[in-house]
Amino acid sequence: MAKRTCALFAVAGLATLSLVGGCAFREAVCGSDHYPVKAVNSTGSTCVKKGEQPPQGYVRYPDGKVPKYVDDEWDRYWREHRLDENGNESTP
Repeated sequence: MAKRTCALFAVAGLATLSLVGGCAFREAVCGSDHYPVKAVNSTGSTCVKKGEQPPQGYVRYPDGKVPKYVDDEWDRYWREHRLDENGNESTP
């Protein structure tokens, strides 16, 4: 009976640990060798390899307003805001 109880506690402990660890995981908007860019006059975005310029139709995010993680403050913000071809915020 004691072995069964210890096994149950071990399983419960591992389950709790995996749940707690799962909550701490944050998915990056782009991989470590890329950076995010915003589609001009759109809510869309993509990732560009570091060292390369954004492709035509995309601009860099303004300094201090770059989304880093999925669903972070700036990721949510840019879902409803747009940038013009000069990287300035524009109205939809």
